[in-house]
Amino acid sequence: MKLSSLRIRVLNLCTHFRCHSSLATNPLKPINSTELETLVLQQYKQGKFYNLIENVISKPTVLLASCRNLSNNESISEYYVSKRISIDEISDELRQNRFNVKECCVKMVANRIKGESFILPNLKMKVLIEAIRMVLEIVYDKRFATFAYGGRVGMGRHTAIRYLKTTVQDPSWWFKVSFKPHSVFDDKHVCRLCLIVEEKIDDKFLIELIKKFFEFEALRIELGGSCMGRGFPQESSLNSMLVNVYFDGFDKEMQEFRKKIDRKEKKLSVDSVGGRVFHKPERVYAVRYLDEILVITSSFSKRHVVGLKNEVVKFLEGVLEMEVDKLETAIHSSVSEKIDFLGMELQAVPPSVLHPRPSEKEIRARKKYNRQKEMKLLELKNARATRRRKRGLKIVEHVFKKVKRGDVFKFDYQIEREVREIFRSWGDETVQEFFQSLEDRADWHRKFTGGDFFTLRNIRSQLPCELVDAYDQFQEQVDKHLTPLKARNALEEVGKQVEEEEKKNYAESIVDDLTKLCMKVVAPPELIRKAVKLAGFTNSMGRPRPIKLLICLEDADIIKWYAGVGRRWLEYFCCCRNFKLVKTIVSYHMRFSCILTLAEKHGSTKLEAIRHYTKDLKTSDMAGGEEVYFPTEKEVKMMGDKNLTDPKPVDGALTMAVVRLAVDEPKSYCMAHFCDREETALYRIRLLQNRLNVDPINTEKWVPGMGAIHESLNRKCLSLCCDHLSDLYLGKITLQDIDCTAFVNV
Repeated sequence: MKLSSLRIRVLNLCTHFRCHSSLATNPLKPINSTELETLVLQQYKQGKFYNLIENVISKPTVLLASCRNLSNNESISEYYVSKRISIDEISDELRQNRFNVKECCVKMVANRIKGESFILPNLKMKVLIEAIRMVLEIVYDKRFATFAYGGRVGMGRHTAIRYLKTTVQDPSWWFKVSFKPHSVFDDKHVCRLCLIVEEKIDDKFLIELIKKFFEFEALRIELGGSCMGRGFPQESSLNSMLVNVYFDGFDKEMQEFRKKIDRKEKKLSVDSVGGRVFHKPERVYAVRYLDEILVITSSFSKRHVVGLKNEVVKFLEGVLEMEVDKLETAIHSSVSEKIDFLGMELQAVPPSVLHPRPSEKEIRARKKYNRQKEMKLLELKNARATRRRKRGLKIVEHVFKKVKRGDVFKFDYQIEREVREIFRSWGDETVQEFFQSLEDRADWHRKFTGGDFFTLRNIRSQLPCELVDAYDQFQEQVDKHLTPLKARNALEEVGKQVEEEEKKNYAESIVDDLTKLCMKVVAPPELIRKAVKLAGFTNSMGRPRPIKLLICLEDADIIKWYAGVGRRWLEYFCCCRNFKLVKTIVSYHMRFSCILTLAEKHGSTKLEAIRHYTKDLKTSDMAGGEEVYFPTEKEVKMMGDKNLTDPKPVDGALTMAVVRLAVDEPKSYCMAHFCDREETALYRIRLLQNRLNVDPINTEKWVPGMGAIHESLNRKCLSLCCDHLSDLYLGKITLQDIDCTAFVNV
């Protein structure tokens, strides 16, 4: 028995060695996006996609590409992946329909006695989920409606807000569809989702996998909550895609309704101002970000809007079998009432509110600035002329000395051409400056033409013809170049055009204020202040205060935590009108809260901490160089609505702190997806709601609309390397990018 067991062990070691040697000699490369799209489209026959599990998802190259997406590492190889999971094993199980979903689910138990537990998929199932998402993205993404945002490349929150600000014209009424809080996808929703998928995909193995994902709670979609698209560990990368697939029928219904409205007769209204005729057609705008739906109408009566809302609710409740909160799904006036969407406040305002005319004080300040700018340019011009004069005198002096001594000039190249070119350019600039002055031109024109005896007829008849012709030609050139009349008329014409343009723009702005409405997007001030106070950045008086939970961290980690929260605030609300409020919170409240936390840790004063770290919160790396993680004041001032991104809300970074444990733990791999580093340390997760003993469902104490990480992850320990810990602090990765099922019990 001992011999046989030893023989089996040796065979296993030989097999393992052969496997790794084959990986080293013939490494498997992940499939790229173009090849994957070609592979998926090859399975399209007669209006459907066939056998995607067997022919696409189960391929090792596709699974390796899924690992690449999870790790965000383009150079990932099968060798590093094989240390965590076996690609060939997953491929064989999928081909033979032996993939056990239940074994890949890990139950996370809460620390509290009455706490709720939930299920997380392990790394093996995450690879499969990401592979399915990649394939479904190719199948469905180009077929989604243009107003469906979230979970799509280049179709994020900022893109939705940009669409509202640039496309929506003259909104009159709007309503937001609200689902009942914490309404979970149950069996009937899963069955309908599978029926929708079966319309495009003929693969019973894929349908069975999706059903098992929901059956064992590896996938969990909760509508009406605050967990969609925020990077929390309880949501999967496949959730967003399945939500878009499920609501695709609603999107198509809204498109058909909009086509009916477009086919109707256009409504005309005659405005009394100026007798102009304004074309105001009826419009319906719809924006959906995952489970958040906003419907906006233009030139609609309220009675028609009520009918539209009833049709939308009827479709969602009847066809999609969703539980709509009819009390919250109310119609609001776009002018007199604000509406919350994507964590921001929307309101219809006249164009003058978004682009106000400058006040008299601003006009005077602008004129003063322009005068100062002109004076500075004049000083630079005079300094340049002085330098030119000095250079010219030096050249002339040098040439005079050489000629006086009788020396012969010997140069390797002709300097005469360069000198002539320099003097010619100086002369052209001088002449150009002279012609720009009307006073100088008028003065010289008067001197050349006034009181000359050549203009007398008796004198001209007695002079030679050549002299008279030369004088006439000279006078023509004087009139051509020096007369200020044409230049003055041109300037007056330009001034008149500018004045007329200003009057026209003013009249158009007045008419636009009376006839048009634009979308104003602002960050909710009260909710932001409440969130800042809840996290502990400020006290009851609104002054910055230290966060004592962070004192046990390293100085660089404290600064990184504040930097991650601050940068997410700035990235998320950069498209808002009152972005200056967010800038103030980041550049003042959070900056000085970080300084006070560092001062509290080292037992020093605020001034000593500022003197040591500076206001930019600079830290030193291992090599002794300075590093800046917190956004500087200059960076904060330069930020604005420039990039189209899909930023995740700051909730994940705001409601979580990661504290290092002072224990000697054995070496283990980093828990980030497919990280091969073994120089790790143990860190404990501390959640805000457990620290404050506040239930996130309680809207009176919790910030409405702000999500929270599930309480079962509180006090769990993670093994992370220094790079992924830094990325977690700075907000570059979230707990969704970490294998939380491999936590350590300490």
